[in-house]
This record gives sequence, structure tokens and C-alpha cells, in this order.
Amino acid sequence: MKKIKLFALGIIAAISLTALAACGNNGTPTAGGTVANEVLTIGATSVPHAYILRQAAPILLEEGIELRIIEFDDFILPNLALRDGDLDANFFQHRPFLSRFNDDHNTNLVPIFGVHFEPLRVYAGRLYSLENIPEGSTIAIPDDPSNEARALQLLEYLGLITLQPGLGLTATSTNIADNPHNLNITPIDAPLLARTLPDVEFAVINGNFAMQGGVFYRQIAGAAEADESEAAINFTNFVVVRAEDEGNEAVQALVRAINSDVVRQFINDEFLGRIVPQF
Repeated sequence: MKKIKLFALGIIAAISLTALAACGNNGTPTAGGTVANEVLTIGATSVPHAYILRQAAPILLEEGIELRIIEFDDFILPNLALRDGDLDANFFQHRPFLSRFNDDHNTNLVPIFGVHFEPLRVYAGRLYSLENIPEGSTIAIPDDPSNEARALQLLEYLGLITLQPGLGLTATSTNIADNPHNLNITPIDAPLLARTLPDVEFAVINGNFAMQGGVFYRQIAGAAEADESEAAINFTNFVVVRAEDEGNEAVQALVRAINSDVVRQFINDEFLGRIVPQF
């Protein structure tokens, strides 16, 4: 593994479960006495992905595999690191984003296990209600292609705009057919959206970045994708690997660890509907 390269990219260093002593591939016992014969390195955004993985780590260790987590604050670097062999897997993205990345970068990364759905929501900035929205209000949305389209579809569902028909996940802000309030729809780098709230009327924010930014309390009631909507099917977040590693036993052990009652209960108890388990 080319871990030095990860550090050079400015990514947060790998972290192991704090209750366990780090070990390599030499079968060194951990603090709990379990022997880890193998290390599996996975990249993830911090909240909720790394939080969820930490719950799976002790289960995985029972199979002799130490889970090392590399945290990212970016949507592109974890796929590049996986492509380059710096990671064994990553966990942060949904199928449409991965499909676009594979097309754009000529890669063959594959989703192997759907974990959870993070509903996009509208968050209050300078205003706290979508009723009687003022002319020319600014609404910030994610600028990556799949989430931009998804945010626009949410705004259409809320009756704020109308999109040109038939575009689906290819829609951009240039495809708004009707904008009765002359809203200023502004695509912004997704990790920065929470910080924009003092400067815009509203923002459509991914659940993980809303939690990281501490703005979840600013959500507009009822202004979110439904838990059982088409979006929930299309935008489930997956564990992703290189195609040649799909059958790797350590990877399959990770899937078994995540697909457990312990992890499901943690998601339900910790996030209270902010994210929804899909297993």
C-alpha cells in the first residue's frame, strides 16, 4: 500500500479503533487479545461513514481482520486512492456518483453492499420558511453532477421550480424551465454548503455534510427526500472496491460485519432518521 501518498494528499491519517492497539500483518495480538492476521484499509468521509465503520471494526476483528479507516473530506480523492491501490475499499458514495466517476476517469470500481440512504434536505439560511419565498432568493445546492440533479428534483418536488422533462440525473441548473420566484440557484462544492447558510436564504445539503457542519437543527420541516422514495433506491451509499477485489474474503468479511444487527441498531439510535439503513 502506498500510504505515504495518502499523507502527501493532505488526508487525515489512518485511524484504528481507539480501544485496540494497532497491528500489522504479522499476527500481533491487540489489546483485547484477538489476533489480527490481516489489515483492511478503507477510505470514508467522517460523518456518518467513518462512525458506522467504527461499529463494524470489533465484529471484523473477531474474524482476524483489523479495519483501518482513512478519513477524507472530499468526494474525488477516495476513489482515486482506491483506483491507485492506496485503499482496499471506500464508503461514501451512491451508484450515480460512482457511475459518473467511472465514466470520467476510465475506472472499474464496483459497489458491493448498500448501507444507508442520506435524504437531501433544505436548510434555513437567512430565512426559515419556504412559504411566500421572496423574489430573487438564493438557494445553494451541491455542484457535483448527480447531487445537483437530485437537489433540483427536490426543489421541483417542493414546487419552487420546474425542470425540463426527461433529463433525470443529467439535469443541471441550466435546465430549469420555469422559475416563478426568479430564484438564484447556486451550485457550490458540497462540503462547503453548511458554511454558506449565513449568506444565502436556503441550501440543499447532503446529510453527512449537514451533520459535520453542525447545521442539522436548521432543516426545514417536510423539505426532504422521502425515506422510501425513488431517491432512496438510487442514492443508497455503498461500500465500493476495485472489480478484481469483489470476491476478496476480507472484503466479504467487512460486508458481513456491516450487515449486522449491531450496526443497524447503531444507525437507528445515533442518527434518529437523519440517515436510514438499507439492509
